[in-house]
Formats: sequence, C-alpha cells, structure tokens
Amino acid sequence: MIRKPLKLANDGFTLIEIMMVMVLILIILGVSTVFFANRLPSENLNAAGREMSAMLRFARLLAKGSGEPHSVLIDLDTGRYGIPGVQTRTIPKGITVRITDPREGDIMRGEHSIVFNESGGADWGRITLTGGKKVLRIDLDPVLGAAVLRE
Repeated sequence: MIRKPLKLANDGFTLIEIMMVMVLILIILGVSTVFFANRLPSENLNAAGREMSAMLRFARLLAKGSGEPHSVLIDLDTGRYGIPGVQTRTIPKGITVRITDPREGDIMRGEHSIVFNESGGADWGRITLTGGKKVLRIDLDPVLGAAVLRE
C-alpha cells in the first residue's frame, strides 16, 4: 500500500500577515486621532459663536416684545456674558473675544454693554471670536438690526 504524504493545511494567516494588518490599523487610528483632536477647538469656537449670537438675538426679541431696552453685558476680563437678570453664560477657555465698537474702537478688556432699543435696533459694530487658527465674527445686520454669525 502506497501512502500519500500528508498535506499541510494553509487555512490560517501567517504571523507577517497579522502584523501587517495591525500596523495598518494603528496608522489609521493615529491619523484619525490627529484629525479629531484638531477639530475639537474648532467645534468649541462654533458652539460659542452660536451661543453668543443666540443671546444677542434673544435680547433683541426681548426689547421688541417688551417695548423696553434690553442689553447684553460682556465682561471680557471674567469671560462671562449675558442679559442682566435673565441669563448668563461663560465663554469657553481658549477662546478670545474682541469687540469692535463704532465709537470706542477695539475693546479687549473690561465690560461692554450692547443695548437693543425698543424697536430692536442696536448701535454696535462687531464681535470677533478667535480660537486657535479659526476666527468667527458676529456682525450687526444694518437693515434688520439682527446678529449675523460669519466665518
């Protein structure tokens, strides 16, 4: 009786193949971690810009609805802003705020008040939020008197 030699099974992966897959997975994880880490400050800035412009719109609506002036007080030293007696928010760390006033110029320290009159109009220029490399601007629409968020 003639026996055939046993055939070795080639059903598994070799150690080199497994190591190559692990290296590729680590490279992909490393690249995606850097991508998401760079996006986080940008998202914080976007959220802060949306919150601040919403606060300005809310003060404008309060002024128009009540027929009385309402203001948004921004304290650049403490990083807090809000409508006195209604709501206060904190500017996230790592975000700098600069206010450009038509009469006073650039303001980077102290308290500044943006007052909306009974008709919803306000006399202010621009709020600039900076975080990392990204810059957001909140401008006053001269026709509507509304706050407009721009990159």
